[in-house]
Amino acid sequence: MKTPGAQAIALLIALGIIWGAATVTVAAPVSLSKPRRLPPVRKVVRPTKSPAHRLSIPRSVTFRNSKDRGLLVKVWINDTGPYTFAVDTGAGITLIGDRVAASAATERQGTTVALGGLSGVVNSRGRTTVIRGLAIGDPANLLRANQKAIVIDNLPAEIDGVLDPTDAYSPLGYSIDMPGHEIAAFDPRNNPLSINDVPDGGAVVRWVAGSSQRPFVRLGDGRLALIDTGSGFGLAVSQDLQVQQNRRPGVLDLGGGAVASRRAAPSTISIGSLTLRGVPTDILTGAERDAPILLGRDALYPFRLTFDPLQRLIEIAPAQQ
Repeated sequence: MKTPGAQAIALLIALGIIWGAATVTVAAPVSLSKPRRLPPVRKVVRPTKSPAHRLSIPRSVTFRNSKDRGLLVKVWINDTGPYTFAVDTGAGITLIGDRVAASAATERQGTTVALGGLSGVVNSRGRTTVIRGLAIGDPANLLRANQKAIVIDNLPAEIDGVLDPTDAYSPLGYSIDMPGHEIAAFDPRNNPLSINDVPDGGAVVRWVAGSSQRPFVRLGDGRLALIDTGSGFGLAVSQDLQVQQNRRPGVLDLGGGAVASRRAAPSTISIGSLTLRGVPTDILTGAERDAPILLGRDALYPFRLTFDPLQRLIEIAPAQQ
């Protein structure tokens, strides 16, 4: 039931959908279809001090890759912290826990929203807020001021929030070096991706537009897949809800529903000019019928992912190690 006077907005948060990543078997690394020369690292413009503009190009930051909780970074909210946030390209918006919201004195008069996950169940509620100051890596490494977020009360105990990098770094582009454990920002006006500048052993593909800013790409067979660093899966596809045999016990998503998974035989998929063989594949049960296909951390680990929100392009390139 809606709270009187409050607007309810249903959100599909793809990250949090599965906090049961620890139950997923880690498979062998994805193999590339052909030997390749490693591409150069995209140049990152270092920040310049400017009293008139708090938002400059932030410094690169490192993250810790937790098998259970994903890509973890230190974050400061409204000059308080540090807090531990999971970096999730599939979230759609930054999420903060109640404790952080109270400590950081965020605005508490936001709109009520309904939270949903892969299961389609919408039993959880949050409220919108505005983060006056957001820093990542260290207190002086500021991102854009006055960012919108959602305050929720059902995050796992080990993390304080979820950082959606597309939203948090906007209007900048950013890259996530999975094996290098580094996030770097760049100005897409000065250093754009190009569909014609394809790295050896990689691909540059269209960032498919949808109802949100989340990074969908089109696979070679025409299906859309969400690049989701918040998921510990490989290639995750939903199975008909009637088929329930041999599934792992369900884990709760952000909406309060349960989704289970089983590891299937590795897949071969193509994304633009890139063919991936031996991709760890997970079959999901309990997910709603139109749940997106996910490309999670198990599939993305060998790569450096670069997101250009201005050109609407995504580069998937073998990372330098």
